[in-house]
Amino acid sequence: MRGTDKRSGELFSYVGLEQRVRADHPLRTIRTVVNEALDALSAELAGLYSGIGRPSIPPEMLLRAMLLQAFYSVRSERQLMERLEFDLLFRWFVGLGIDEPAWDHSTFSKNRDRLLDGDIAAHFLSAVLAQSRVRRLLSTEHFSVDGTLIDAWASIKSFRPKDEPDPPAGDNGGKGSSSFRGEKRSNATHASTTDPDAMLYRKGPGMEARLCFIGHGLMENRSGLLIDARLTCVSGHAERLAALEMIEPHADRPRAIMLGADRGYDAADFVEELRTLNVRPMSRRTSVAGARRSIGARRGMRATPPACAPASALKRRSAGSRWSRGFDEPSYADGQRSTGPSPSPPLPTT
Repeated sequence: MRGTDKRSGELFSYVGLEQRVRADHPLRTIRTVVNEALDALSAELAGLYSGIGRPSIPPEMLLRAMLLQAFYSVRSERQLMERLEFDLLFRWFVGLGIDEPAWDHSTFSKNRDRLLDGDIAAHFLSAVLAQSRVRRLLSTEHFSVDGTLIDAWASIKSFRPKDEPDPPAGDNGGKGSSSFRGEKRSNATHASTTDPDAMLYRKGPGMEARLCFIGHGLMENRSGLLIDARLTCVSGHAERLAALEMIEPHADRPRAIMLGADRGYDAADFVEELRTLNVRPMSRRTSVAGARRSIGARRGMRATPPACAPASALKRRSAGSRWSRGFDEPSYADGQRSTGPSPSPPLPTT
């Protein structure tokens, strides 16, 4: 028998939000970990609020909603509030009842900024990592670090000379001329009028320069979990300085730890600082020529060339040049490399 498509509103609902989320949903485990971390931060959260006045959005709900925004890549607070209106899974995770209204997006943003100004986000991550169920998933010896450019919320048109007066409100909405062809601009002479902390930076040769910041992340290599993060202004040394700051608390132990990174971290001063901290640097070399590196090669290991190596490079390898290897050997003091073929291991005998 065909069912009817007519639906009538129900006055009562007899199924709670807890029953609508399946028992094996991944958010159930995450919510348990999050709630334990929030309980540990209760005293710090209370210090951010006054004892009198109108009640604000509970900070515990704010942090849970911010996690959902990151998990499901919700682009804005406005879209997050719209999602909270109709998504029962979001309401269950945040802690909103089925009849409670979602917050206004501007109210949510204002209360969120209060938490960020109080460094609650960093304390929350530390509280999560301190739990025993999470700590046993983390490696204490092997780490990886990397950085990425994060675009600033500022237009390139706002990058104006520092000594220039504000343009009059006229054409182009008072933003000045939108054409800067042939104009030489640098961070020393120009600044963004929208976000003064944002700086002009390019990721590599031949790529466009844009207003941005650099985000840094430290990951442990056992489960691939992020254990520390930083956001800094752009500079040629920002990635290496942030890496030293993040790895130093984990290097306070008698046994050396390992830190993996890409070739952007392969600098002599950075390598020496790591070894001073009892950290063994690891990096991947991408060039096929015998270029000099700050991170030495490990002796006694035969390396294989990358799949994209040209035929000329393969011929040079047969003549004895070496490829990328391990990274715990000191640099060559005289800058010379061995040109002879590496010794081959003896063949197995039967």
